[in-house]
Formats: sequence, structure tokens, C-alpha cells
Amino acid sequence: MIRHTVVFTLKHAQGSAEEAAFLRDAKVLAGIPGVEKFEQLRQVSPKNDYAFGFSMEFVDQAAYSGYNDHPDHVAFVRDRWEPEVERFLEIDYVPV
Repeated sequence: MIRHTVVFTLKHAQGSAEEAAFLRDAKVLAGIPGVEKFEQLRQVSPKNDYAFGFSMEFVDQAAYSGYNDHPDHVAFVRDRWEPEVERFLEIDYVPV
């Protein structure tokens, strides 16, 4: 199993219509084959200043690679992520 996580901050103002549209449209990622347990999360710790997180799981590397190469993921990254995300940190985990 691979757990893919990313924390990020948007360029949009907090609570704005643009922020809501980004989060709504990101749900397309949940429908990509191989994606399990997709979650959108609001970051609340004072230990960092990221605003949101996405988390999802994949049964194996093949499923994760399929997600990365899927046209819906590629389009979302190109059309929404790159222009609208100010900064991010991506971490992928496997059980130990």
C-alpha cells in the first residue's frame, strides 16, 4: 500500500469562491481508477502554515503510477494545481 499525501496553500483568499471551486474541482481525483480513501483536509496545526491537505491510498506502485499518468490527473495538475497552488509539500508513505 502507498499513501500519497500533499499539504498545500492556495493563491486564493481564504473562504473565497475561487478556493471553494478549486476544492470542488479537485474531487475529480477521487474518481481516477486506483484511488482509494481520497480525503480533502483542512490543516489546523499552528506548527506550519499550510492550509489544506489531500490524502489517498493505492494498493501498489502500479496503481499509483496509473494515477500519476491518468489524463484527469495530468489535466488537473496542468490546469488547476500549477496556476493556483502557491506552495506544497508532497509525501508518499509505505507501511513499515
